[in-house]
Amino acid sequence: MIADSENGLAMSLSAADKLAARTKASELIKKLSYREGDFVLASGKKSKFYLDMKPTMFNPDGAHALAGLILDRLSNLKVDCVGGLAVGAIPLAVAVSVRSAGSSRPLPGFFVRKDVKDHGTKKRVEAAGDISNKNVVILEDVTTTGDSAMHAVEAARSAGANVVLVLSMVDRNEGATEFFQQQGIPFDWLFRVSDFQH
Repeated sequence: MIADSENGLAMSLSAADKLAARTKASELIKKLSYREGDFVLASGKKSKFYLDMKPTMFNPDGAHALAGLILDRLSNLKVDCVGGLAVGAIPLAVAVSVRSAGSSRPLPGFFVRKDVKDHGTKKRVEAAGDISNKNVVILEDVTTTGDSAMHAVEAARSAGANVVLVLSMVDRNEGATEFFQQQGIPFDWLFRVSDFQH
């Protein structure tokens, strides 16, 4: 149960619910999203493990647990909306928006297109409303160096938003923390890849 409060986002979990959500999310990530082997990452780098968060994010229990953990993490921040780069942030932003519905502070979502459409409104940021002058949180499914999330940060700022946090579901512990520290952008994660390694 997510309880309303007078401060911040008004969506914090009880200790028992937080533990249950962390346990459920962790189990599903291990089962559905984490693989060991020989992989080549988008950066061209070789890796002995791979995280594909989509199976967990599209699983009903996974989406519910991650959304609860995100809302709990944001409960003490003044946040107006959440979003990030397509496609990884889309299921997260939708799950968070749905889970926040009916609370005293519903939280709309947005996403940043990798490429601007050459037709229609030609918008780079698609949102439930204008994000200018809004406090936003950038969500990322997996962070390595932080480069992908930074594209979303730049697009949100270009749209006039104030980025108050970049929040990763799983950080690979390969430079994102240091990168965002250098950029002066608050950064946090729900899990570290070491949580899933044997």
